[in-house]
Amino acid sequence: MQLELRHLRTLCEISDAGSLSKAAAALGVSQPALTAQLQRIESTLGGQVYRRSRLGVTPTPFGQFVLIRARSALQTVDELMTGVMPSTGHAAQARLGGYANPVLSGLLRRLFEVPGAAITVHTEHSPRLLLDLLVSRRLDAATLVDYPGHELPIPASVGARPVAVEPVFVAMAAAHPLASLDEVPLARLADDDWVLSPPDGAGWPECFVAACRDAGFAPSVRHIMIEVPMIRVLIAGGQAVSPCQATFAPGDGLVVRPLAGTPLWIRHLVAWRHDGSLAHRADELAALAAEAHEEALSGHPVYASWRARRSGAAPGPQPAHPASTAPPALSGR
Repeated sequence: MQLELRHLRTLCEISDAGSLSKAAAALGVSQPALTAQLQRIESTLGGQVYRRSRLGVTPTPFGQFVLIRARSALQTVDELMTGVMPSTGHAAQARLGGYANPVLSGLLRRLFEVPGAAITVHTEHSPRLLLDLLVSRRLDAATLVDYPGHELPIPASVGARPVAVEPVFVAMAAAHPLASLDEVPLARLADDDWVLSPPDGAGWPECFVAACRDAGFAPSVRHIMIEVPMIRVLIAGGQAVSPCQATFAPGDGLVVRPLAGTPLWIRHLVAWRHDGSLAHRADELAALAAEAHEEALSGHPVYASWRARRSGAAPGPQPAHPASTAPPALSGR
């Protein structure tokens, strides 16, 4: 027998009912038929899912293993089919998405401060995928990023508001020959190996590669990963350098420096579905995201020094909000 979704639903119904007789009534089959079906399912799985007794049924340890995965699989399928998470019996929840960066985390903290806030969170690496999830009604709002020259196309069913435009910095080992500079010319990193995050569908790493080519070299990208702890190990050990956010924490043999001339920029946005549960809070979402954005830079003197040096210089891309803050980590984005 080939295991099907209906078999997983049967297993979950038996667990919820607590007895074969109650589960049979709920499923609209006879108890003998359900018992036979359960035996076939257990035979297919290769182990006993339930112990039977006069008091009903209880999952075996193997059964608990199976049920956890069955419920997860069914929830995923239900979400794919309907775009709505199964009901939990709680008040309607607003679904917020984004990449795990200071803008999203700061926004969430502010939203959760509202008593009774009912919010679920979904993170993804790709801004394009987050937009697709908005359009398909699987999210109500999301924090997004894009890059000058690679602006995200916003569908008609979605509203979006820029939060800020910010520079991309570089992380390198404290022992790197250029670590003592206030700002590092990108061209002087031509001989370094780089660690980057995978393509995000919104222009990364294409904009980085284009900036390197404008600086006269093709980057040697030796490592592709999103795990920040591993990225830090590679950088601190001198195996690679990486584009990063200005809030990327130095220390443990690693320093963060601005790129001279600011050849790379990133933009933060807040987006929402026009018919979603957060549409009426669009202004609030943008304001709270901007606060989170600015807060993320407090206590980062490297960024403060860069900003002070630029105060009298010809500007690059202008912030979409008075707060000009740092990008989410691009290695590990």
